[in-house]
Amino acid sequence: MVDVDEHHPLWGSLTDVPGFRVGHSQRLEDGWLSGVTVVVPPPGTVGAVDVRGGGPGTHETDALDPTTLVPTVDAVVLTGGSAFGLAAAGGVQQWCLEQGLGFAVGPPSDPTSVLVPIVPAAAIFDLGRGGDLSARPDAALGYEAACHVGQTTPRGVIGAGTGALAARTTLKGGIGTASVQLPDGVVVGAVVVLNALGSPLDATTGALLGTAFVPPGRPRPPAPDPAEYAAYREEIAAPAPAANTTLAVVATNAALDPARARRTATAAHDGLARALTPAHTLLDGDTVFVLASGEIEVDLPAVVTIQAAAADAVMLAAMDAVLAATSIDKTPAKGVKAPSYRALFPSTSNTPTPP
Repeated sequence: MVDVDEHHPLWGSLTDVPGFRVGHSQRLEDGWLSGVTVVVPPPGTVGAVDVRGGGPGTHETDALDPTTLVPTVDAVVLTGGSAFGLAAAGGVQQWCLEQGLGFAVGPPSDPTSVLVPIVPAAAIFDLGRGGDLSARPDAALGYEAACHVGQTTPRGVIGAGTGALAARTTLKGGIGTASVQLPDGVVVGAVVVLNALGSPLDATTGALLGTAFVPPGRPRPPAPDPAEYAAYREEIAAPAPAANTTLAVVATNAALDPARARRTATAAHDGLARALTPAHTLLDGDTVFVLASGEIEVDLPAVVTIQAAAADAVMLAAMDAVLAATSIDKTPAKGVKAPSYRALFPSTSNTPTPP
């Protein structure tokens, strides 16, 4: 079988980057099919963002502009619920405050007496996919996700990926993760919420689109049996358009200033373009955050290498989300029904081998 155990992803994990933690919370019953994912970096981590989709739902992303006052981030929230779900960030802010995390704005005599946690957020569209349009993340669900942060990155139908779909709602999406190890101890990791209008499948073979770009020596998932893919194509001859959005957080232990972190977020979008067709559409709100903890100083050539690795990590994490997803059937609750990649194409459960 493909190694899709939630604690042993195929291509590594965002939490391979030292000091980073990930937490999820979700609801799947009583009309719910949504959730929240939180990434908590080490204190003092520089943050940046690049929004490329035409329909984003975001919170506090302007604060990450390289020309603004605060260069650091205390947590990043990825949430379901479209713009409504951005309320989850308030719960994460409260959790950060309880942990003593935040930008100090107190008087000169005691700056840390007043803290404002910097918690940018972005949302996917999953409204009503569990059957109840009012079942969407709020501050309480955000707080719960923050309480669950840990040193692993669980994946699949969890957190903000709970209600995620792909390929014009014909395929279950979810949470995926990956990491790239670079020389001198630099690590670049990513977590992706795959909820795309576009398809992650090669239109001719049904293989995962990013397969051709998997770095040498790393496992490549097999293409499905042609008969399985032909049956899928016949079934989805006229898929419906839908609102979507794919989100990513890239983490690294390298030292990047806000401008270089922003440029890394821009480069990381290449990973979405390799893994999905199309990406960055008017009906997607595709957004990539970058978090740089500053543990390892790097020179200019290394920054370029980190930017390339960010694209690879996002691409692999998007592919991982497809492999980790499980089918969902909320038809009895008037919700969505979406098969997973592995359920549609059982032949892809063979163990991947290096090229």
